[in-house]
Amino acid sequence: MKEFFAQLRGAVMVTLIFTVVCCGIYPLIIFGIAQTIFPNKANGSLIVDSAGTVRGSQLIGQIFTNKTYFFPRPSAAGNGYDATSSGGSNLGPTSSNLVVAITQRITDYRAQNGLATNAIVPADAITASGSGLDPHISIRNAELQAPRVAKARNLPVEKVLQLVRSNTDTPDLGVLGDYGVNVLKLNLALDALK
Repeated sequence: MKEFFAQLRGAVMVTLIFTVVCCGIYPLIIFGIAQTIFPNKANGSLIVDSAGTVRGSQLIGQIFTNKTYFFPRPSAAGNGYDATSSGGSNLGPTSSNLVVAITQRITDYRAQNGLATNAIVPADAITASGSGLDPHISIRNAELQAPRVAKARNLPVEKVLQLVRSNTDTPDLGVLGDYGVNVLKLNLALDALK
């Protein structure tokens, strides 16, 4: 019995030590390092406008439906870009629902942007990302939307394309990923032109 309590005492002490280290000290050290080395990323990569209002995050897309803005890629996350419901549609390539949805998105995209009925549409304009939260669209997608946005805002197309180029993110470390246009940053840059 004495041996049992000795082992129990040892187990309780180890549990308490690991609780303090793993649930207290370690998280505080990591928090401190993150706040010191990269505070913007550690706090959500928030985009703050000139008035000091948080407009969103560079990492999570937002819905834009007004023709004066660039549209993001479709989202299957909850009610569109809902971070609490992140995920894809999980529809497979043989799903008739997926075929219907993509066919409708192609038709809508061509109509919204004044494209020919046989114009090639970028994949990111008609398919949702795996997370449903992707804040980027491809450069080609942005170039096809630029004339619509320019017309709706009474701007020269070249001015809008300049904004597209200045809001294009490069691949991480120059090689990881693709070039992508951050839709929220681009739309805020458009609003800043006023």
